[in-house]
Amino acid sequence: MITDIPLLSVKNLTKYFPAGEWRLFGERDSVKAVDGISFDVNSGDTLGIVGESGCGKTTAARLILRLIPATSGRVFFEGVDVFGMNINQLKTLRKRIQIIFQDPFSSLDPRKTISHIISEPLVVHNVGNRHERKHAVAELMERVGISQQWANRYPHEFSGGQRQRIVIARALALNPNLVVCDEPVSALDVSIQAQVLNLLKELQRELSLTYLFISHDLSVVKHISSHIAVMYLGKIIELSKRDQLFDSPKHPYTQALLSALPVPNPNAVKKRTILKGDVPNPINPPLGCRFHTRCPIVESRCRLEEPLMRELDTNHTVACHLA
Repeated sequence: MITDIPLLSVKNLTKYFPAGEWRLFGERDSVKAVDGISFDVNSGDTLGIVGESGCGKTTAARLILRLIPATSGRVFFEGVDVFGMNINQLKTLRKRIQIIFQDPFSSLDPRKTISHIISEPLVVHNVGNRHERKHAVAELMERVGISQQWANRYPHEFSGGQRQRIVIARALALNPNLVVCDEPVSALDVSIQAQVLNLLKELQRELSLTYLFISHDLSVVKHISSHIAVMYLGKIIELSKRDQLFDSPKHPYTQALLSALPVPNPNAVKKRTILKGDVPNPINPPLGCRFHTRCPIVESRCRLEEPLMRELDTNHTVACHLA
């Protein structure tokens, strides 16, 4: 029997960072940056991961790419365990998965020309000869909207939006299947954000790409994602298709996030859910539901028992006792 295997499958992924000094009996505090998250991404889809700063979005992306080691859990790419790969297998995987970083300036080498930067993945993986790589760079620049005449310029000679286009061209150089977008438009002006988002959507259609899109901006995530996962303090608390999440959010935290979205109508009356207090310390997260210290509908059960992810509607799961 043939079954459909997700392009990317994350199972109980966890990352704890050591923090503070050693105590008696060899114990040490840990920052629970990512604490047992699970999700699947099918080929051609875009999963948006959204949440407040510090909730673990970027750490999860770096774990999936094996840029940092995981504390526990598994990541599967087309059914193959990424954490079980040796160096040669991992190098081959790098061709299939690429990343677009948040800050386009810091992710580009200021001492190298744009042509050198875009062709570097081809050189590292021994793809083509010098003439073929030069032709490939020209095609990539044209595809992302950068003139070939600027191939010998340096990163500081470009605007923020142009630099992000260069980063996108570099990510596409090896024809990947999955592109991890780590807040790729948060450092750009609003008008430039729209241009880059439309470019990403156009490239997805043309090249059959799959995106893991990380952002704290719900408007951006709504524009580009097909599915959305909401994170809070290292955990995924709601996961569903985009339209289901925006039309019928189930978790109180998701409802609060959506209530903060501006409405393009000065006469519209919208009820805001104001969250009180600060995000708890990830070194010592609260017992039970991690959101209970700020939840407007908290009950005694929430303070003692951690809610598990459960399916309320088709393809809509939530971790809340009261949803």
